[in-house]
Amino acid sequence: MAETGARPRVLLLHGIWMRSGITARLDARLQQAGFRVQRFDYASIKSPVSEHHARLARVIDAEGEPVHLVGHSLGGVIAVDFLRSAHAAASRVQRVVCLGSPLRGSHLARRLNRIKLDKLGLGGARQILIDGLPEWQGDTAIGVIAGEISFGLSLILGPLPRPNDGTVAVAETR
Repeated sequence: MAETGARPRVLLLHGIWMRSGITARLDARLQQAGFRVQRFDYASIKSPVSEHHARLARVIDAEGEPVHLVGHSLGGVIAVDFLRSAHAAASRVQRVVCLGSPLRGSHLARRLNRIKLDKLGLGGARQILIDGLPEWQGDTAIGVIAGEISFGLSLILGPLPRPNDGTVAVAETR
């Protein structure tokens, strides 16, 4: 894999309330495995999802070649939702891997909505996290990795359906 152009390209999308630096270890591991990796940084709650899609399209279009998207939590939701968008760049996405992404909506987001903290804590991602996404029917492969060791926001905001990783229930990732 000496030629840079021959290495598969991966874009990493971080989760809510995070920045791209959180994916540094995953970035390093993927590079060791032979991938060209770029971290996509976005203001997870400050901007609407449509703006994340537009920026993601520009980043994908910049190199004009196939890409794989790996998204943690909200990052995976944005990646899968991007496939449904009208952006031509979505056709360059070969596969999406979601790491603990609440594709069916988030129990904790709905709880924040009920106690009226959703606008403060979820911002532009509010609706997509409350409602979730319709089941994917497209040709692009989507893989999901979900955790079962409960440690996360549910310790503060109350229990989740089991199994869960403390923030996202496994059933929400399907």
